[in-house]
Amino acid sequence: MLVDSHCHLDGLNYDTIHTDIADVVQKAKDRGVSHLLSVSVTLPRFKTMFESIKDFANVHATCGVHPLNLEDEYDKSELLRLARHEKVVAIGETGLDYFYSPEDKDKQAASFRKHIQVAVELNKPLIIHSRGAVEDTIKILKEEGAEKVGGVIHCFTESDVMAQAVLDMGFYISISGIVTFKSAKDLQEIVKTLPSDRLLVETDSPYLAPVPYRGKENQPAYVRAVAEFVAELRGVSFETLAKTTTENYFKLFNIK
Repeated sequence: MLVDSHCHLDGLNYDTIHTDIADVVQKAKDRGVSHLLSVSVTLPRFKTMFESIKDFANVHATCGVHPLNLEDEYDKSELLRLARHEKVVAIGETGLDYFYSPEDKDKQAASFRKHIQVAVELNKPLIIHSRGAVEDTIKILKEEGAEKVGGVIHCFTESDVMAQAVLDMGFYISISGIVTFKSAKDLQEIVKTLPSDRLLVETDSPYLAPVPYRGKENQPAYVRAVAEFVAELRGVSFETLAKTTTENYFKLFNIK
């Protein structure tokens, strides 16, 4: 049994690649992927996404606004209201992205803080996006008391310094298909040393398809390729890696 701990099901191609959510879920199941976490990037899209996945017992949702999707204002009260649903197991995707959008750091920070406050109020973990913003990400997490709820740094590509800082705060680290890229030597070395009880795997689909699917639209079924690569890196069997990351997923998101 394997889990895709981060995918954007509302971003997949349902015109020529998949017929519907059920098709995506079945393709994942055929590759041994039993559970999916469908991640929100805006509140309007959350509502549509949630309607599409609400009847699938093995698909859970997050609720939040991505730091690169802050063009439209949103109310913290609406985020809080939508995120209360029991099928919503985490808050986010939130965080900071200074790589693509360094010009609105203050706006990103304010949104990030709101998400952490909602997570603490609801006692739900956070889904964190951090790119080119290590110091500020750690600073805001600490200032807002994010260690009270924990969460995951998704699609991790940062340094071993950041890895240790967030691990010390009780966070998990999720590895995407980037780890399979030839250019990801530094990340591969970090992945070898991560504690097994804090490790997750993901696709971040439809983005970042792993080798051997590079150039194609990513999908939850492809998380198996990520898991197989990570298992080989760490010198463990695929079965062991799958079991460990699945147990971590259920524990972090309090899924029975």
